Amino acid sequence: MLELFSHLLNNLGYVIVMAFFLSKFKVFQKIMEKEKFGKKDKWILSLVFSAMAILGTYVGVDYQGAIANTRNIGVIVGGILCGPVVGITAGIVAAIHRVLIDLGGITAVPCAIATTAGGVLSGLLYKKAKIKNRYIYGFVCGVIVENLSMLMILIMSRPFYIALDIVKKIYVPMVLINAVGVSVVILITENIMKEKEKLAGEQAKLALEIANKTLPYFREINSDSLKNVCKTILESLDAKVVVLTDQKNILAHYSSEEEFEITHRDIVGEATKEVLRTGNILIADKKDDDQNFGCTIEKVKSAIIAPLKEKEGVIGTLKIYFDKNSYLTSRNKYLVIGLSQLISTQLEISKIEKLKEMANKAEIKALQAQINPHFLFNALHTITSFVRVNPAKARDMIIDLSTYLRYNLEKIDQLVDIERELEQVRAYVNIEKARFSHKLEIHYDIEEGLESFKIPSLTVQPLVENSIKHGILKHGTGKNIYISIKKRSDGVKIVIEDDGIGISQDIIEKIYNDNMPENKIGLYNVHLRLKLIYGTGLLIERLNPGTRISFEIR
Repeated sequence: MLELFSHLLNNLGYVIVMAFFLSKFKVFQKIMEKEKFGKKDKWILSLVFSAMAILGTYVGVDYQGAIANTRNIGVIVGGILCGPVVGITAGIVAAIHRVLIDLGGITAVPCAIATTAGGVLSGLLYKKAKIKNRYIYGFVCGVIVENLSMLMILIMSRPFYIALDIVKKIYVPMVLINAVGVSVVILITENIMKEKEKLAGEQAKLALEIANKTLPYFREINSDSLKNVCKTILESLDAKVVVLTDQKNILAHYSSEEEFEITHRDIVGEATKEVLRTGNILIADKKDDDQNFGCTIEKVKSAIIAPLKEKEGVIGTLKIYFDKNSYLTSRNKYLVIGLSQLISTQLEISKIEKLKEMANKAEIKALQAQINPHFLFNALHTITSFVRVNPAKARDMIIDLSTYLRYNLEKIDQLVDIERELEQVRAYVNIEKARFSHKLEIHYDIEEGLESFKIPSLTVQPLVENSIKHGILKHGTGKNIYISIKKRSDGVKIVIEDDGIGISQDIIEKIYNDNMPENKIGLYNVHLRLKLIYGTGLLIERLNPGTRISFEIR
């Protein structure tokens, strides 16, 4: 048994050497780096692990007509690392080979059955095994398959006394060598994954360096600042041309030499148009006749084109051109993806900065009677706080704030559809709920068929704002606001009710007596406008608890 163990250990050495050299081949590395294997990848991997299994059979040791071997190592490793297709294919190929090289052999058919079962079992374990514990699953699978092989020999091989002798002699070496061998080969192969993680770390470091260098240029977006962004990326990636576009035109570009200069402004390349249309990254070179990336510069040989996105839409592209095909590596691909996401985020942040600047402009000051500047600043600060921790929420808040501002700019002193007024209300409410989510609950009760009914603009939103600020948040009492719009025989009735602290009788009397201070114009402004248009203003009622404000539009 000791001699047999020594032979199998030598055979394991052959398999380990094969696995080691295999892990150094770039083609194999690129396949194993993928998160999902394509059909071609699976066939290549099936061929590789089938060959490894067949090698294990050929270098096996003959004992009483049986072959003590390391065949199952290739099959099990293929299944656990690459999935059922690879495991089962390698198992069937190795099993057929085992039968053909020893037709009529005492253990040929039992071993072939066990090898096929090993392919199936390892393939099933593929989904359960994680990167950190695959070698453990491999060891267990190796033990199970070799035990199955021994059992099948005892059941199927004849004469039985020879089968029993074979099992007694080869059981321990076969189980131990194959189980350990599976674990060792898995660990060697997974070293590729560790190299990938190391590469990802280097990419992250380079991306952060580029981010630090480009960040100052996004404080004020213009052609010069974007050109500096392109220059920084070009120098970091050793590219020849870097281009930023919107959906139709080139916004900025930078080239390393005069001969690589781009002179046109319109987007002409089909590849760029495809990225804008699909939102998918595209890698192209001039050897591929199907990929026309539209660069007229002869010395440009390849390109990586990534989409710039805002929310779910594509707003432009980042295009990086090289003078060699060798630059089209996974490293550069993932780095460009990261840069495109970085630029997309920075462009969104710049929009927030523009909104902040608007607060200081004269046109915003003219709207202070309608827009509380504290609300605007608080909304912007809230958006800023969400930008890094929850970009999707920040985007939604930017949209709500832009809706709120645009409505105030465009709809003053106009009659608008109820649905349009409610859009403004929802935008305002969404912003406030982002700040005080646990303190506010808004309930809508809108009767169907009233969407296009005309009401004066900025009548519902100021009342909702008053309920939130003065009824709920100021004293921390209550949390519910009810917005009701119902049909009446000659029009509609609109009611805003809250369960907050309740309005004071003194304020009610001042509104009705036209005696409100100049800095308390929210309710009063709506009341006066309604009186001017319809002859009747707001009906304000104290509740216990809360306040109900209603008015009718005829």
